[in-house]
Amino acid sequence: MNFEYNKAICQNLRESLRLEWLETNGLGDYASSSIVSCNTRRYHGLFVANLDRPAGRHVLLSALEESLLLGGHEFFFSCRQHPGNFFPKGHEYLREAEIGAWPLFRYRIGDVVLTREIVMPHGEHRVLIRYSLEGGAAQAKLRIKPLLAYRNFHALTHANMNLHVRTWPETAGFKVEPYDGMPPLFMQTDGRFTFLPSPDWYYNAEYLIERERGFPYAEDLFQPGLFEIELAPQRPVILSAALQPTGKAARLARLWNDETQRRLRRSDDESLTAHLEREGEKFLIDSPRNGKIVIAGYPWFDAWGRDTFIALPGLTFCAGRSQEGVDILAGAGRAIKNGLIPNCYGADGVHHSYNSADASLWYVWAVQQMTEQASNGLQLVKNLCWQPVKEIIAAYADGRAPHTRMDESGLLHVGAPDTQLTWMDASVGGRPVTPRWGCPVEINALWYNALVFAGKTAAALGETPPWDKKRLAALKKEFQRRFWSEERGYLADVWRADGADWSFRPNQLFAASLPEPVLDRPLAAEMLARVRTLLLTPYGLRTLSPADANYRSLYEGSPEERDSAYHQGTVWPWLLGAYGDTLLFALWDRPAAARHLLGTITPLCTAHLREYGVGSVAEIFDAAPPYRPNGAVAQAWSVAELLRVLKKMRRAAPGVYRRWEAHLREETM
Repeated sequence: MNFEYNKAICQNLRESLRLEWLETNGLGDYASSSIVSCNTRRYHGLFVANLDRPAGRHVLLSALEESLLLGGHEFFFSCRQHPGNFFPKGHEYLREAEIGAWPLFRYRIGDVVLTREIVMPHGEHRVLIRYSLEGGAAQAKLRIKPLLAYRNFHALTHANMNLHVRTWPETAGFKVEPYDGMPPLFMQTDGRFTFLPSPDWYYNAEYLIERERGFPYAEDLFQPGLFEIELAPQRPVILSAALQPTGKAARLARLWNDETQRRLRRSDDESLTAHLEREGEKFLIDSPRNGKIVIAGYPWFDAWGRDTFIALPGLTFCAGRSQEGVDILAGAGRAIKNGLIPNCYGADGVHHSYNSADASLWYVWAVQQMTEQASNGLQLVKNLCWQPVKEIIAAYADGRAPHTRMDESGLLHVGAPDTQLTWMDASVGGRPVTPRWGCPVEINALWYNALVFAGKTAAALGETPPWDKKRLAALKKEFQRRFWSEERGYLADVWRADGADWSFRPNQLFAASLPEPVLDRPLAAEMLARVRTLLLTPYGLRTLSPADANYRSLYEGSPEERDSAYHQGTVWPWLLGAYGDTLLFALWDRPAAARHLLGTITPLCTAHLREYGVGSVAEIFDAAPPYRPNGAVAQAWSVAELLRVLKKMRRAAPGVYRRWEAHLREETM
C-alpha cells in the first residue's frame, strides 16, 4: 500500500507534523520523522542504532540540514523547530510525500524537482538517502550538514566539552567518533563531493510532541562539517550513514538496488492482510545480546515478554514467518526463572525483569497457537517448548512463581495492593491506577487454558497430564461460581474473598476467547452483548465502561494524567483479537459475526493507516469520538492481533470478507 500526501497536507504543519514514517532494518535500528522531515520527538532520527556497547538504541544521526545550490541561490528543503520559529522551512517546497515500500519526498524549486528517498538495508547497520534531480538546470549542488545527537534514545544532549570534534577522511566521505565508548559514524557518498570539516553546535532544537507530553523537549545538535555533492538530472547520488565503512562508493548503489528490489518483490500483493504482514516484520529483530526478539512498539518500546507472546502468532505463524516464531519461543524458554518468562528483556541480555504474572501464561498460549498453525506443531512443542511449558505449570502450582499462589480450588491469586502484575500496570505516585491484586479474571482464564492444553499435549506425547479431567472440570465450575454474576450478566474483573471488583472491563473476554474457554457458551453470549454495547469502538475496545465513575474518555495532559487514563477507558486495538475470538465462539451465525466486526473496524483499516504512524496501527486511542490515536505510533500487538483476527474472519466467512475487502478498496481509491 502507498500512502500519498499532497502539497496542501505537506505544507500545513498542523497536520503534517502529526504524520510519522518509520524505516527499520531487522537489527533494531530505525529511522523515523514527520513527513516534512521535522523531528517532533526525541526518538526521531535518521539513524537510530541498536548498539551492543553501550547496549540499547541510540540516536546517532538526528537529522540533516539539506539545501540545493542552484543558480547562485541556496534553497533549504529540510525543516527544524527552534524557539518561536521553524528553520529551515523546507516544507514550503515539499509537493508530495509518499510512504510506501520506502519513504519518498518530492520538492519543487522553480522548474526543478528534487526527489529524496530513504532506505535502511535489511541486516546492515546503515541508512541510505538517495537524491535525484529532474528538469531545470544542467547541474546543481547538494549542501548537507549532518546533525549528530549521539545519545540514548530516551535522553537529550546538550553542548559539552567531552565531544571530540575531529573528523577523519574515509573513502568517499569521513568518519567521526564524538564520544569515548561510542562507535564511530561513517558518512559516505557515491557522488562527486567535497567535505569541509566545520565543527559547530546547533542550539535548542525543539520537539513538539515531547513538549505536549510534558517531557524535556529541547536539545543541542553537533555539526561535524558539511558535504557539497554534485547533482545532475538523471544521475542520482546516495548518501550513507553507517556503523561500518562501505568500502568502494559504488557499493552504495548496489545496496540501494538490492534492498529496493527485495521490497518491490514483496509489495505485489496490495491487500490489507499482506500490508499488515509487511508492517509486522518491522517488530522482529536480531538483537546483539538476546537473539531474535519482538520490539513491542516504535518509537520508544523495547522487548516485553507479555507483548511478545500476544503478538507472536500474528507476526509469525499467521504471516508466513513460522521459523522466526519458533526461534523466539525457543529463546524465551531458555530464559525462564522460577516459572516466569521475563516481562522486560534487558538490552545487555542479562538483567531481565521478572515482574509479571501473565507473561508465562501468554507464552503457553503462543506455543498453543504454534501447535495449531504449524504443520509439525506437536513435534516442535516436543523438541523445543514442552519442558518450559511443564516448568511454568509446575512453578505456578507449587508456589515457586513469585507473587503468585494457587488456592485449594486451583485458582491463581497474584500480587498485593501495591503491585501491578497484569497488563493493566500503570501507576501514579507509586500507587496502582487499576489495582488488580487477588484473582484477576484473565490470569485465571489463561491458567485454565494452559492446564487443558498441557493435558492434551501430554496425552498426545504419551505422558501423564498435569491435571486430570475431573479436577479441570471442578476448576471451571469454581471459576464460574466466583466470577459470574447472574444479576449483572458479566464476569468480575478481579475476585477477592473480601469482595469482587465488578468494574466492567474487557479482560473478561479471555474467559471465552482462548482455545480452551473456561466460560460456557451461553454465558459468553450474554457477556459479549454487554461488551459490544459498552466497550466496542471502531478502533478497539475501551478498557472501562463509560458508566463507571473512574472512566476517562481522553488520554492527554501530563505523564501522571495520561497514566491515570491509560487503562481507565482508553481504547486498545489489540483487544480486537479477543473480541473476534469470542464472537466466533459465542455466536452460531459466523457470517453475521464477521459482518458485524468487519463493518465496525473499517475506519481502523482505512483512515487510521494514513493518520498517525503512516501504514501502521497505533498503541491506543481516546475512548470517545473522534477516537484520536495516541501512544506509540506503531505497536506490535496492535498490528499482530488485527492481522490475526482478519485472517480468522476470512476463514470463517470468506464471502463476507471478500465483499468487505472490495469496499475497503473503494474507500481508499
